This record gives sequence, structure tokens and C-alpha cells, in this order.
Amino acid sequence: MSLIQPVILSGGAGTRLWPASRAMYPKQLLSLTGEHTMLQQTALRLGASAGIADETLVVCNEAHRFLVAEQLLRIGAKSRVVLEPEGRNTAPAVALAALVALAGKSASDTPLLLVMPADHVIRDVERFRAAVAQGRIAAAAGQLVTFGIVPTSAHTGYGYIEADVDGAETAVIQSFVEKPDEVTAERLLAGGRHYWNSGIFLFRADTYLDELQSFAPDIVSACRESIEKAVHDAEFLRPDAAAFKASPADSIDYAVMEKTTCAAMVPLDAGWSDVGSWAALHEVSEQDGNGNALFGDVVAHACRSSYISSQSRLVTAVGIDNVVIVEDKDSVLVVHRDRSQDVKALVDELKRNERAEVNLHRQVFRPWGSYDSIDSDDGFQAKRLIVNPGAVLSLQKHAHRAEHWVVVRGMATITRDDEVFEMGVNEHIEIPIGAVHRIANNGTEPVHIIEVQCGDYLGEDDIVRLEDNYGRQGTNT
Repeated sequence: MSLIQPVILSGGAGTRLWPASRAMYPKQLLSLTGEHTMLQQTALRLGASAGIADETLVVCNEAHRFLVAEQLLRIGAKSRVVLEPEGRNTAPAVALAALVALAGKSASDTPLLLVMPADHVIRDVERFRAAVAQGRIAAAAGQLVTFGIVPTSAHTGYGYIEADVDGAETAVIQSFVEKPDEVTAERLLAGGRHYWNSGIFLFRADTYLDELQSFAPDIVSACRESIEKAVHDAEFLRPDAAAFKASPADSIDYAVMEKTTCAAMVPLDAGWSDVGSWAALHEVSEQDGNGNALFGDVVAHACRSSYISSQSRLVTAVGIDNVVIVEDKDSVLVVHRDRSQDVKALVDELKRNERAEVNLHRQVFRPWGSYDSIDSDDGFQAKRLIVNPGAVLSLQKHAHRAEHWVVVRGMATITRDDEVFEMGVNEHIEIPIGAVHRIANNGTEPVHIIEVQCGDYLGEDDIVRLEDNYGRQGTNT
């Protein structure tokens, strides 16, 4: 039996879960439903067995590469990370994965790709594994298998798959239905032949490329050229950007599944959710006796069926029902649960207003750790830097700002021009404009530094990187 190659698609932005999910730190990188992040949950979902590849293929974008690699490293997951040059939807992303998975393989050694979005919740992992085993024979025989979620309501936020299962392990797909209105969704649910479209797939890598070649050859040619010209960058594979951007942007469903005669479906009843809104997250979260899901420093009185989350301060609520309140360090969202899908429209408005809160949290993560912008005004900015054990910032200089550093936790190794020395708690140093400098943490505990910047321009692009352990030298962001 062909080996199953897990493929995780980690390119989504999760705008409906703003302000927790943002472009530079989207929902798949967040711990929303347990100890692990959604990406980590997905990587752990199959477990280890003789029939599963010991390496996971992850397709993600450039901006998230270090975060993705670090999160997988934390759970001991061996991975190959393919950097999608630009978001072109799922059909090209999976084509990249298929081409990488096939490299060096013979026809008899072709793997089965199990394609999983990085931001789904599946409560019953054993049922999921059983469904994968159920679809494995059909996929090995050349069928393109998708998993249809047994519906629990007439949901209007999902597409539907029509299939006559009637006790069969896999069923031929009759049709795909776009996201329906409420009346249509009720009719589909009552008919008993329709399932929610999960966006999870299982198929031979070569079969997928053959079918894609039949219906969307431009995607295959662009992706093939992109992989042929790919560059290896440390643990990342960088497909050629110019070639990839020539690919049409289509979903797997539109490009292949709705056209092929090889489409099949396996029913999946395993507590699935795409966590596509705050209302959906409320449904899969642990709740108190009044139906409230409360996280962080929250005190709620006479509230019912609400989701309330605090990240940085006390949040209190009295006498509210069916409301979502999400507090972050730089913003607060209040929305009725029934209108939680409309958060996307709110984010679109923030984009039009060029609000930075769409893209970044106040705490911004870097490959070496993070920085949190504590305060700012004309001519100055204060940050809290956290440098992870073994990490080092780039060797850099600034044209417009000077910096003052105070170590408040740990022991830092400081470079300033020709000097290299250690700095401990309550020690400080000035970094003049133009001075070459860096911070390193050679210890086993995080280093915390309060940084005060002063100058006529304090943007993050005022960086000249002379040397960098993470391949960012020559860049200024």
C-alpha cells in the first residue's frame, strides 16, 4: 500500500477571527482550542505508523516561515516547508506539494497526499484516522477522495457535497453545491444526501497532477517550472516566484473536483469545525453552566451564551447574552454571535483605512523572539524585546534612530561596533545612530530588554542588515 504523505496548507489569514488572528499571525498559529496551536494539532492528527511518512510537507507563505518551522520543531515534527511565493488558492499550492513529493520517486513508489488545512478542529482523532484508512484503498486505485462532514445543521457558511453513501465506505460524488441560502440549506439537510465540504483530500500525487493537467494545464506548467527553478534556503524550499505567479488562482474544487470523473467521498463524523468565526469557536470551546466560554482575566455576571476573551487586562461583563468580546493589547472587538461572520467586513474597512492592526499584533514575532511596542509618540518609541535562548538578532545599523537598552531579565551578549561584552539585569547601553550592533542570548533562559528608540523616523524599515543567521541579510524589514 502506498505511503501517506501528510500535506498541510498553512496559507489562510483567518480574518473573521480578528483581532486574535491577523495577517502576520493568523489563526492556524494560535492556541485557540487547546494546548497546541491549530497547526500543531493538524501535524499531530495522523500520529505515527508504518503507513505514514515521517516527514510532513507544509505549504506556507514567506511571512510565516519562521513561526511555522518553530511551532513544528516544538512538537518534534519533522517537516519540509515549501514557501508559496504568492497566495494562488489551493489548486496551485497542492500542485507544488505533489511535485515535491514525487521528486525522485518511481511510479510504484508514488505517495498518497493527505491534504489538510492547518486551521481545522477535529475532536475525535480516532474517527478521523479511521476515515483516512477507509479512503486509502480508493485513493490508491486512482480516485480523488474528499471527506464529507456529516452535517449537524443547515449551515450557510459551508459548501455541500451530494453523494449517495448508503453504507458504502466511499461514494461517488454526484455534485458540489456552493454555499447555500438558508432555505436551500434546510432542504439539503432534510434530503439526507448532502455533506459539508471539508476541504480535506486524499489522492495519489501523480493522479492529482494528471487530472489537473487535463482541466487546468496552466497551473501545472507554472508550478512545474517554479519547482524546477526552486532554491533551497536552510530548511525552506523557495519555488521560483515569477514562474509561480503565472499560475491561475483556483481552488481544488473548481480546478479539478467539480470536473473529474474520479471524485469520491468518505463520510466524516468526527467533531469537525473549520473555526471560521467567533460563533464557531464558541461552539467548540469549553463552556460554563450558562453557556459562556471565558478566557483570561474575565469576570462575567448574569451573562449567557457568550464568548469573552482577555489577553492583557481585566474584562468585565454584566447581563449580556449571545455576545462575543475579544480584548487584545491594542484593540477590542464586540459583536453579536449571530453577526460574527460580518467581522470580515469590519476587517475590510480597517484595510481601507490602512490600519496597522489588520496585519500586526502589538507583540510582533521574529525568528529570534519578539518585540512588544509599549509606548510611542513623536520622536520616541519604547519596546520590550524578548530574545529566545540560543537566538541572535541580525548585525545591523540605523540611519535615523538611536537606541537605549536596559536588560531586565537574563544575560545578553552585546555587540556595538568593535566591542563585544556581556550585560546583565539593570545594566544599560547607548546605541548611537549609525553604530553597528546586535543582541545575542547564549544562555538557557529568555533575555528581556527594554529598548527606547529616539529619532526623526522610527519605522521598522530603518534597518540595514549586515549579517543574519536567518537568511535576512540585505533586507530592511
